[in-house]
Amino acid sequence: MELTKKGHSCVRLVKDGAVLVVDPGGFSEEDAAVGADVLLVTHEHPDHFDEGRLRAALDANPAARLWTLRSVAERVSAAFPGRVHTVGEGDVFTAAGFEVEVHGQLHAVIHPDIPRVTNVGYVVDGAVFHPGDALTVPDRAVETLLLPVMAPWNKLSEVIDYVREVAPRRAVDVHNGLLSDLAPLVYDRMLGPAGPGVGGAEHIRLDPGASLTL
Repeated sequence: MELTKKGHSCVRLVKDGAVLVVDPGGFSEEDAAVGADVLLVTHEHPDHFDEGRLRAALDANPAARLWTLRSVAERVSAAFPGRVHTVGEGDVFTAAGFEVEVHGQLHAVIHPDIPRVTNVGYVVDGAVFHPGDALTVPDRAVETLLLPVMAPWNKLSEVIDYVREVAPRRAVDVHNGLLSDLAPLVYDRMLGPAGPGVGGAEHIRLDPGASLTL
């Protein structure tokens, strides 16, 4: 399986010619969802959910399907009857040859004054976990954790402890679209072998468009 970073919190997974895309939001590349057979969206915030990108992908590929939570599904389901599926924690499904498990319920706390929205994460093929905007610990081992390194709702110490608790083989940065070019000087050191320690996980930062074979 090949993983390609498509900007901010969006990734594309390709296996046996099938394409799965998670969170093609407004901060991802314009073509992030193009060619997808399977679309997964973790929650409704615009950096994860861009309605135009989803509609374009579903229009371009009549076989493409979207799995997401209710708040997103309600926005697009009428235009694509039978192709938009609502999921929640504990659901398991197969799509275009990918096995997907749903983990998590709520977005992380941004501030007590801001209501929390629903957020779900996805484990793909028992190996790759995208938590969306939450530090959800799946109740199973995962080889690759897509790690939200910077958001209005987290701090670096929490990110480090999260990697330790999930204990993946590798942690690949996502949710880093708001970081400047100086960020790797700090984040790569703190999450790498010179930092306080992430339980032996390999820390990987991919530029938009770069790929990794899993």
